[in-house]
Order: sequence, then structure tokens, then C-alpha cells
Amino acid sequence: MMVKTEKPSVEREQLAKAWMEELPNTLPESDHARVWPDEADPQAIRIHITNAGRTHYTFDFKCTYVDSREVKVELVDVERDDLHADETSEIVQGLIKDYVRHIHECAQVLQELTHA
Repeated sequence: MMVKTEKPSVEREQLAKAWMEELPNTLPESDHARVWPDEADPQAIRIHITNAGRTHYTFDFKCTYVDSREVKVELVDVERDDLHADETSEIVQGLIKDYVRHIHECAQVLQELTHA
């Protein structure tokens, strides 16, 4: 028997705004992020991270609320200098792993909003 879990009850725009305010606190100081509600999925937000290092990588993630406390993070795209980048390289895999961890950290901080 599956137990239905509760999704966040906060408005999508308010949630995206909260993410936009909080995510920079969990990312390395020189990186930049944009967050907005996912147009196709009411339980998801989109996150675009620009790596400020010499690599000039950008990362797009889809962050879906599994319930009011847990998120599933999916990599959508990686680009370098506005061209699709190899997602399997060791450098990119390391950055993806770090950003997914930062996104989960941000979701933990925002639990007071999503699990109210």
C-alpha cells in the first residue's frame, strides 16, 4: 500500500523566489544561479547555475518535489561557452555532484517554508 506524501503547499512563484534568495547562500560565492517555476511541471522548479571558474560552464537542473521535504534533482543540460559540453568528463561530473549537493542543502533550509 502506497502512502500519499504531501507536496509543498506554497505558491510556485513564492517557492521559486525563496530558492532564488537561499540558493546563493549554499553555492560557492563566485557562482551565480537563476531559479524559476517549471512551466510544464507544477511540482518542479528550474535552476540555472553559471560556474564562475575558468571553465565557463553553465548547468541546468530540474528540481522536483517528491514530497514537502525531499527533492529529486535531474541534470537537464551542461554548456561551455554556449555549446553543449561533455557531461561525462571528470571535471563536469565533479561539478554536477557538488551542485546537486548544494541544491539538496538549499531544499533542507527551505523545509520551514515547504513543510509548513
